[in-house]
Amino acid sequence: MPDLSGKNGFVTAAGSGIGRASALAFARAGAKVLVTDIVEDTVEETCSLIRAAGGIAEGRIVDASSDEDARAVVADVVDRWGSLDFAHNHAGLGAAALPFAEQKREAWQRLFDVNVFGLMSFMKYELAQMEKQGAGAIVNTSSMSGKNGSPGLSPYNASKWAVNGMTQTAALEYAAKGIRVNAFCPSATMTPALASWAEASPEEYRAVTEAIPMKRVSSPEEQAAAAVWLCSDEAGFITGTLLNVDGGDGILGKQ
Repeated sequence: MPDLSGKNGFVTAAGSGIGRASALAFARAGAKVLVTDIVEDTVEETCSLIRAAGGIAEGRIVDASSDEDARAVVADVVDRWGSLDFAHNHAGLGAAALPFAEQKREAWQRLFDVNVFGLMSFMKYELAQMEKQGAGAIVNTSSMSGKNGSPGLSPYNASKWAVNGMTQTAALEYAAKGIRVNAFCPSATMTPALASWAEASPEEYRAVTEAIPMKRVSSPEEQAAAAVWLCSDEAGFITGTLLNVDGGDGILGKQ
């Protein structure tokens, strides 16, 4: 396991799924973690899990589309613990599957407010603070849909291409300033939403898993391990990468 002892940071959308697994993994690696989400109960649950395992965590209710909340989260970590050493920008929304011509502008706007403009705000304040320090690591949750076409998911697909572009542009701009910026790209992951779908549509779920070269979906913990590693010194010469965590899907050129 990477060693993040003495490091401080935060995870957005850490109330469940990959975000919760990430917050727990950062804490297990020795970091102090500010747990953020828009739902108070889930924030407290994640904090309780971290503390029960001997880790250090505080919680904050955050709207991931808010520029002011992004600024406040960065300031909160620095005020509490003195530095912002890592940030996992995980917050994001999905969309209903519809053909491109049937997608509504409102759906695009809703996704881009969080997935693109919200992420832009968080990265802006993270980068400014890390530049003051002369060091830091940022990891963004992208998607295999940010690398390949995803029929029916045009707003989501486009938003994740934007995530990838912001990640690699920031990586180039800040590489000489001691700041690394990476993203990881999950494929199907056993989050609560996927578990509900698997129960409701077992045949469709079976078809999805059979199409993955490893013949299974990933766990949130496997995705979280990628986030922690990319923010650790073990990945110290890695920046601007878009890491597939996909069971081999990317080799086939699939989402």
